[in-house]
Amino acid sequence: MKILLILAGIVVLAFAVVQFFAMRGQNNIETYPYTVDKKYDTFEIRSYEASLFTSVKLSTNEYKKASSKGFSILAGYIFGGNERKEKIAMTSPVAMSLEDSVTMMFMVPKKFKKENLPQPNQSRIEFREEPAKTVAAITFGGWSDDEKIQKYKQQLKAALDAEGITYTNRFYFLGYNPPYEVFNRKNEIIVEL
Repeated sequence: MKILLILAGIVVLAFAVVQFFAMRGQNNIETYPYTVDKKYDTFEIRSYEASLFTSVKLSTNEYKKASSKGFSILAGYIFGGNERKEKIAMTSPVAMSLEDSVTMMFMVPKKFKKENLPQPNQSRIEFREEPAKTVAAITFGGWSDDEKIQKYKQQLKAALDAEGITYTNRFYFLGYNPPYEVFNRKNEIIVEL
C-alpha cells in the first residue's frame, strides 16, 4: 500500500510539473496581434493586424478529425518538414475556418516573410496572407468539440444580432493550448465583421 501511495504521489507531482511548464511555455509563444476596440457582456470587438499563415485545407468539417489531421500536417512543416529542415517556432492560436471543409492555419512568426520561408515538403501546405480585419470574439474554456463550437458560434450570432451588429459568414475557431495542457484552457469563436 505504501508503494502505491508513493507511486501516486510521483504521478501527481509529474503531472503538476508538466502543467506548470506548459503554462509558463505559453508566455513565450508569439500570438496573433490584435487590439480590443469594444467590450460587451459576452463578446468583444477586435482589430487584428495583417499576418501571414501556413494553412492546409481538409476535406472534413468535424473538429476532432480536422484538428488531428491538420495539426499533424502543419506541425510536420514547422518541426522541420521543409526543404531546409528548418524548425519554425510554434505560434498561438491555432485557427480553423468553420466551413463545409476546414482550413487549419498556424500564424508564421513575424521574423519571416513569405519570400524567405522554407518550402514545405507537404504539397498541401499553402502560405496565406490574412489582411487586417475587424472581428467579434467570444471566449470559452475547457476542451473543444463540435457541440461546444456550435454552441458558442450560435451564442456569438445571437449576441451580435441583439446589438444590431452585422457580420459575415466567415467564422473561425481559435485554440490556444497544446493538447497536454489541462488547466486554463482558452478557446474562441471569431467572426469577421
